[in-house]
Amino acid sequence: MAALCEGYTLCVFVPAANRRSSEIKGIEEERDSDHVIVTDSSRSVTLYKVSDQKPLGSWTVKQGQLLTCAAVFNKQTNEYVAVSDNKVIRIWKEDDIILDKAFKATVSADVWSVHCAHRAEPAVLFQRGAVRLLDSLLSAPQQPIEDVLVQDEAIRWSTSIVTETQQLVIFTTELKGDHFLYLQRLKPNSVQKYRLEPEEPGLSPLSFWASYRDKNICLLYLYPNGHVYQSLVSVRAPVADDGAQVVPLPRDQLLSLPVGEELLEAASAIFLDDAHVAVVGVPHPSAGPGKDFLCIWNTNFQTLQAAKEMAGKLYGQLWSFSSKLFIPHGKALSVIPFSCPRSSLASALGKLKQVKTEESKTSTVVSSWNTILHGEEAAAPKPVESRKTRTTRKTQSSLSLTIDQVQDLIKTAPVEEVEKEVQGLLSRQDPKDPQPSLGQLAMALVSRSLADPKFYSSRALTQLVPTRYLSHSVCPDLLPLALEKRDYFLCQLCLLFFHDIPEAVTCACLKAFISLSDADAEKLSLEPDSVSFMEMLLSNERGQTGLQNGFSPAFCQEDRTDAVDDPKAKAKEKKKASPQQTCPVGKHKAALINEILQTAYSEALLLPHLKDFSSDQVVLFLRYLEFLYLRYSTDGSSQTHGYRSPSLNQVMDWVCMLLDAHFTVLVMSPVAKGLLLNLQPFVKSQVRLFSELGKIEGSLQELSKMKMKKDVGQYSIEVIELY
Repeated sequence: MAALCEGYTLCVFVPAANRRSSEIKGIEEERDSDHVIVTDSSRSVTLYKVSDQKPLGSWTVKQGQLLTCAAVFNKQTNEYVAVSDNKVIRIWKEDDIILDKAFKATVSADVWSVHCAHRAEPAVLFQRGAVRLLDSLLSAPQQPIEDVLVQDEAIRWSTSIVTETQQLVIFTTELKGDHFLYLQRLKPNSVQKYRLEPEEPGLSPLSFWASYRDKNICLLYLYPNGHVYQSLVSVRAPVADDGAQVVPLPRDQLLSLPVGEELLEAASAIFLDDAHVAVVGVPHPSAGPGKDFLCIWNTNFQTLQAAKEMAGKLYGQLWSFSSKLFIPHGKALSVIPFSCPRSSLASALGKLKQVKTEESKTSTVVSSWNTILHGEEAAAPKPVESRKTRTTRKTQSSLSLTIDQVQDLIKTAPVEEVEKEVQGLLSRQDPKDPQPSLGQLAMALVSRSLADPKFYSSRALTQLVPTRYLSHSVCPDLLPLALEKRDYFLCQLCLLFFHDIPEAVTCACLKAFISLSDADAEKLSLEPDSVSFMEMLLSNERGQTGLQNGFSPAFCQEDRTDAVDDPKAKAKEKKKASPQQTCPVGKHKAALINEILQTAYSEALLLPHLKDFSSDQVVLFLRYLEFLYLRYSTDGSSQTHGYRSPSLNQVMDWVCMLLDAHFTVLVMSPVAKGLLLNLQPFVKSQVRLFSELGKIEGSLQELSKMKMKKDVGQYSIEVIELY
């Protein structure tokens, strides 16, 4: 029976401006199943060890350069290959520290992607459809590259597959609403073009996935209406003069997924094995609207076999390596192990009922962004419009103001009129409009607010930020303006949606949040999930006290008093410096600080600004971090609640940075003495945990080597001797 196991976070990122994609450009398996390389959508390639959830290395191109395709690992040469600025191919090894000093070559045409299938040489796919093996391309980088695609035809997806006898590059294209599949064979070189059967007018596939089985390429693709199709493509070379023909590609419908009243916008489906498909971004059949799930469907029995609700926004991205699913959601990249054993029809139907029961218990209610951004009025589901209604709306929208007219209006109009026109403009805005249009609108609002102290449109700015078309670099004065106006909800939105906030501005926000009084903070309207997380955490302050993650308050007391020889001094210190059991700040203030903990930063750039904090601010911040650590360590459910919240690693990273920046001051401060005594056992408890694990390491290794009996009957007792 298919199952989704407990997942964990591999890394965190800041969502990209594009509403349909995350900051992650691609994930590729490296030397083995426990190592992956993650390429972000801007400048960095990072190698992760999955089991440790730790980066082993990271390489970044210079400021102003961009990585334009996902990096791959060539197992034949133990080298990484990536492309920057569309034409610059970069090759480096793990011990290369500075990427710009590694090998690079500029080619004559724009590259779409580089693919490196198992046991195969890397292949380079160009944006106009030509394919070259990497070695032959690097032998003459400026060689002319032919156009395979016709004018206006664009690649949408690509992959590479190795069969028993040949290497294939597969890619799909779109031309005026029609979709095509190209099968490029290497050694010998030939290409075959197929036409996909059309779906409903205006619908294009949201995702593609390909696998090789039974001498055929199995192409899986998902449409916005929830239809999942499979097409089989023979890997045999075409007959003579057949390669130039466009062959119709037949399809079989595998699934018809429930999509509700609206079409899917960002979803993906991939093969797990012959009978199971993983789907992300499609509603759960028995859950309410507004909830995002990762699901496993059995295509043989048309049943849902496993489902897991994912916190935060889903981007329709999904990768699978070695029985692990990699899924970006919210601001995290999660790894979710899965299993897909063979199942019978009876067990599949039984599992379906169980999934529904489990999901009904674990589902949570997420407040609507419309309630926060537009007041008490929640947007109702859009009814199906007739042709007459659409014509009327088109006529009305033609009388509305354009972006340029709204920008001119911002210069002189009162706040109420500006907010009305901005809201109307956003309701008509095409999601595919370029970023500068809304960026210029935000800059106009900020410029007038800075020039005219009486003008400030908080509502218009809070509507613009969640569109994901803004960033700090586009509008650098927005976040400082929000701080100046004490608009902390807008600050929170900027921290949530901007991925390029400088460390100086991050520290300015942190200092403002720490200095904010709890009474003033409680009056703020903040992002619902952040407040709900703190309410959950504060409601269980005096809950579990057992051992979790190698730590418990009882051990904390033992560790703290070990260094004190005098019994009276022991008792005095024990009473004076007990672990922080209550939150030192209110829930709204804590929600704002949590946003800082989840913001991307560079430690080298952040440390100098942290040194500007006063000792009182540092002590308060450390006490709050201590509280979070205690809650996470003594209550495992604190991190599995489904709310967007800082991770334990993020908490510890900030503790370390604060101690590095202020250790001398803290040691000399009498106020911080008890706090430092509390922090010491945190490290000691982790050392104890790893020490105990080390003692049983040999025994665990022996257990893994033992061969289990295939048939032990209904009941058995077995004695295992460990040496």
